Amino acid sequence: MPLVGSPRHGPPLKLAGRAQRRPPPRTIAPKCDIYFPPPRLTRRAVSAASLLLTALPFPASSPQLPVASASETEAEAGGGEGGAPALELERYIDQDQGFTLLKPASWPKVEKAGATALFQQEGKGSNNIGVVVNPVRLSSLTDFGTPQFVADRLLQAEKKKESTKSAEVISTRERSGRDGLTVYEIEYSLDSTRGGMKRIFSAAFVASRKLYLLNVAYSDTEEKPLDKQTRLVLEEVLHSFDSV
Repeated sequence: MPLVGSPRHGPPLKLAGRAQRRPPPRTIAPKCDIYFPPPRLTRRAVSAASLLLTALPFPASSPQLPVASASETEAEAGGGEGGAPALELERYIDQDQGFTLLKPASWPKVEKAGATALFQQEGKGSNNIGVVVNPVRLSSLTDFGTPQFVADRLLQAEKKKESTKSAEVISTRERSGRDGLTVYEIEYSLDSTRGGMKRIFSAAFVASRKLYLLNVAYSDTEEKPLDKQTRLVLEEVLHSFDSV
């Protein structure tokens, strides 16, 4: 007979009336791909895209375009009536970014941080053609507004710059590009401390969720106004801007 208080040897006793509980088996959730529906285009999203448009021809993150120096102004290389021969155009295609345009054959391409493409007249860099491409959440410019609305926002942005002395819209229009693409075109005059009086031709379109902005700047002073022949060439450049 075992002594009271001595340790017991053998398997543990089962308590009456209480069943042993086993821990529930661990379950592993099956792997699955969670789908998040794309956000709807809200007014705030449209406003975000409008910041790019109101900064036409280039967004704030893009480079400042070259400014004409005094020597360039005095030795301005004109074209057309009474000046140098008319500008000859050649086709430029950027397959990677998906756009094309005509440009003067004598204007070389220069590298500039923030610019997708920039072409300058030799000896007068303030005469130039620039393109910037940025991602947006718009599918078309019509989601943003009319050409006149864009032009009004553009001039508001120009007039806020300290360098701007005056800015005035000359014309706005809408045209169809490749495969019915909507393209806005805006022409305006700009007088500033950075390059003097200029004529600006801008075009914009949205394709593949990218905003394409074209800016053509050319000197248009009282001493040497933009001649008719050169204007026709610049308009041809403007109208040639399209997707590929």
